[in-house]
Amino acid sequence: MITVIGSINLDLIATVDRLPAPGETVMGSAFKTAPGGKGANQALAAARAGAQVRMIGAVGKDSFANDALACLKAGQVELSGVREVHAATGTAHILVEDAGENVIAVVPGANAAVLPGDLSSAALQKGEIILLQHEIPLATVEAALDAARAAGSVTVLNTAPFNGAAAPFLEKADYIVANETEFDLYGEVLKLQGRDRPARMKNFVEKTGRTVIVTLGGEGVLAATPDGLIQVLALKIKPVDTVGAGDTFCGYLGAGLASGLSLEDSLRRAAAAGSLACLKPGAQPAIPLKAEVDAALAGNMPS
Repeated sequence: MITVIGSINLDLIATVDRLPAPGETVMGSAFKTAPGGKGANQALAAARAGAQVRMIGAVGKDSFANDALACLKAGQVELSGVREVHAATGTAHILVEDAGENVIAVVPGANAAVLPGDLSSAALQKGEIILLQHEIPLATVEAALDAARAAGSVTVLNTAPFNGAAAPFLEKADYIVANETEFDLYGEVLKLQGRDRPARMKNFVEKTGRTVIVTLGGEGVLAATPDGLIQVLALKIKPVDTVGAGDTFCGYLGAGLASGLSLEDSLRRAAAAGSLACLKPGAQPAIPLKAEVDAALAGNMPS
């Protein structure tokens, strides 16, 4: 079983010729909505990887809620832990210009109502994999890490988006997943020592005894564990859209660990899934199915 405690959003995406300057209005050429939120993305990825998944979060009592939950429902993610609250469903407002650049404003809405008290009904189990991110209140993230430790659960904390206030409790997670930029920023806050990133990763492990995993985009992933370094390469692809690739990685990583795979094999599957997620636009629509990842790892890449 995988429990995801995190954010649920509806993405509102407008395509424009160019991004507006401050105070300027530009005309858009297209508009669409898509389910999002780092928590929901990771839950769907774990479900598509073949895991049994439940989601703990919150949505509003509004018309956006059904759309935000649509892919999770279709993916058979268990949603009894998703509360309806009076705040609006979380949204991400995205402007994408033809050249590919974008600007994003995230309004947490109901995600800010995911509180430590919500964990009392979660009944975390020994050996269960718990996926967490930073799009809900940090007090809830830390409380979930404490509750998981008490229950004997295994925690995977995705440190996105970066928030320096989270640095003191990163060591409470069993696995910390960050991208290059996030890890370097946390390294500054934590005053990690080392002449390069691998050395600083090793220093984090020496200080905490935990495993830190840094995703490297097209270069794959590097993990520092108490037993040494693990490097896994990404698939060779020409990316179409990298949105959601990190969340796909985390969901597949959790699914691999939940199924009993070694960390190295779990990382290999997660890296392949993250690569495949870059071949289609959007976050949740681009998350690959287990069979697609199996085929890619066997050398049968999609055309």
